[in-house]
Amino acid sequence: MNSRNPSIFGGAMIIAGTVIGAGMLANPTATSGVWFIGSLAVLLYTWFSMLSSGLMILEATTHYPRGANFDTIVKDLLGPVWSAVNGLSVAFVLYLLTYAYIFTGGNLTAHALEQPLWVGQILFTLIFSACVWWSVYWVDRATTILIGGMVISFLWANGGLLASAQPDILLDTASGGQTHYWIYAGAALPVCLASFGFHGNVSGLFDYFKGDARKVARSLWLGTLIALLIYALWQFAVQGNLPRSEFGPVIAAQDNVAALLDALAGVAGSGLVRVLSFFSYMAIASSFLGVTLGLLDYLSDLFGFDSSRAGRSKAAALTFLPPLAACLLFPTGFVLAISYVGFAATVWTAFVPALLLHACRKKFGAGKGYHVYGGLWLMVWVFLFGVLNVLAQILSRADVLPVFKG
Repeated sequence: MNSRNPSIFGGAMIIAGTVIGAGMLANPTATSGVWFIGSLAVLLYTWFSMLSSGLMILEATTHYPRGANFDTIVKDLLGPVWSAVNGLSVAFVLYLLTYAYIFTGGNLTAHALEQPLWVGQILFTLIFSACVWWSVYWVDRATTILIGGMVISFLWANGGLLASAQPDILLDTASGGQTHYWIYAGAALPVCLASFGFHGNVSGLFDYFKGDARKVARSLWLGTLIALLIYALWQFAVQGNLPRSEFGPVIAAQDNVAALLDALAGVAGSGLVRVLSFFSYMAIASSFLGVTLGLLDYLSDLFGFDSSRAGRSKAAALTFLPPLAACLLFPTGFVLAISYVGFAATVWTAFVPALLLHACRKKFGAGKGYHVYGGLWLMVWVFLFGVLNVLAQILSRADVLPVFKG
């Protein structure tokens, strides 16, 4: 990948950059039913489950040569059927996220440059895909810069919101205690799952860190904890200023990201929207880098592309051209795309990792290498986490599970 010695902080920035993006924009609306305390509980539960499943993939990866990705590992441990199911779900999720990020990032680019949408989409793709094509090191550097800018703009935009958060709004005491909260927890789970997706980067980081699994594990811990902290502060800023009763128009809006920013502008002024738009751009760009890096690594393994410049060029063409073409031909909304991500992502972020760990320990035994904490209980925990997410999505779409609408 690169001769430079990678740092744990750099690896953590790749993970945090991949995670922060979709969730930052979708979580406050998705968790408005359970509100602040409930949202923290759902986020914490999802964080632990997703971190654990990522570490399960890491343990399985350590038994294979550097560069081996999902296709190789799942096919060997679980067989061709699971490999096909897993491959379809990985491709669906990562391509759909790439498409959504090109749409949103291109829209923001076009707006800033006062150009047509297609110009913004092409420019956004060319600029950030170049980092992914060149090397993991440049993704490391770019995401570190982007997250630094995100922190600055986050504190700039949310400093006033954090200070002005009101306990009665944050705890929703104005409702008089007659409102239900926990019945909406199920509907919030799938969006939170999509908000902690980094699993496509695990095998690539193992290669990037030259087979040092413990450095990869520390990067996963640090990166996901940074994301969890930022999510919690964002929930505090939004749900401490915008009353729960005012989320109805935001939820009903076709583009509820823009509606949420407009609603916050009514609380903190129009200047906030400009700063948050800047923050949103960097969040989208950092997630785009992490997601497409995972997709490029997966496709390289699937089609046998080597790490030469020619091999990475072939993988990059397969990674970026299809979603860019789809975006130019069939532009739709960001939130519509991400609403379908959670279902497919459950396959390779919950079911497959639990099954992989079970098969891995059965085939390779204890050994002396890296082992994720926990035994059978952790496999059951992660698998049931996947079951809950699938049921939540099916039942909420069938109008059996309550969905908060304001």
